[in-house]
Amino acid sequence: MKFKLLIFFPLLVLLTSSFHTPAYQLARLKYSGGGDWYGNRTALGNLAAFCNQNLHTNFAPDEAVAEAGSPEIFNYPFVYMTGHGNVVFSAQEAQNIRRYLIGGGFLHIDDNYGLDKYVRIQLKKVFPELSFIELPANHPIYSEKFKFPNGLPKIHEHDGKRAQGFALIWEGRIVCYYTYECDLGNGWEDFGTYPGDTAEKRSNALKMGANLVSYVLTH
Repeated sequence: MKFKLLIFFPLLVLLTSSFHTPAYQLARLKYSGGGDWYGNRTALGNLAAFCNQNLHTNFAPDEAVAEAGSPEIFNYPFVYMTGHGNVVFSAQEAQNIRRYLIGGGFLHIDDNYGLDKYVRIQLKKVFPELSFIELPANHPIYSEKFKFPNGLPKIHEHDGKRAQGFALIWEGRIVCYYTYECDLGNGWEDFGTYPGDTAEKRSNALKMGANLVSYVLTH
């Protein structure tokens, strides 16, 4: 509860302030284990710019980096996690992330291909009592600002599987949203980064990202 009180006023400023000084940053989670936590390098800056234009938020143009075990994670309302490889949370890091999420924070995990088998095990360290559930297409997160009647959009192809959005829900609130077989962050990157980029897919990715940000700031 203390964290929620601390975070409420800055978020109110973020939504309503007319000042030019950025009120907040989107943050990237830095984790151990050898996985490329730094992937999708241009993604968060582009998402911040899109949200500032379409949601009237006031995010800084550059991303922050929050280490899994650092108290600095509590400075950020939205933390993004991506990669292709291994992830390891120590007991202290898992406890730190748990406190952050229960206290009002939000973690978006974006499987950049190969993350799934690692991240599910590590999130069990954070919330042993919770399991990921797939959100139905009619969940409000798919219509916060932009409408996705079929649920999570498919951005980048891997194994021919459908895109799925999973969530960990704590006391009725989504504290962690996990995008699988989607590569949402690929669509946030600079246009042309990937040979298969299309303007439509990039637009859908940014709109879905804005829905996530809107959910975080209003729930």
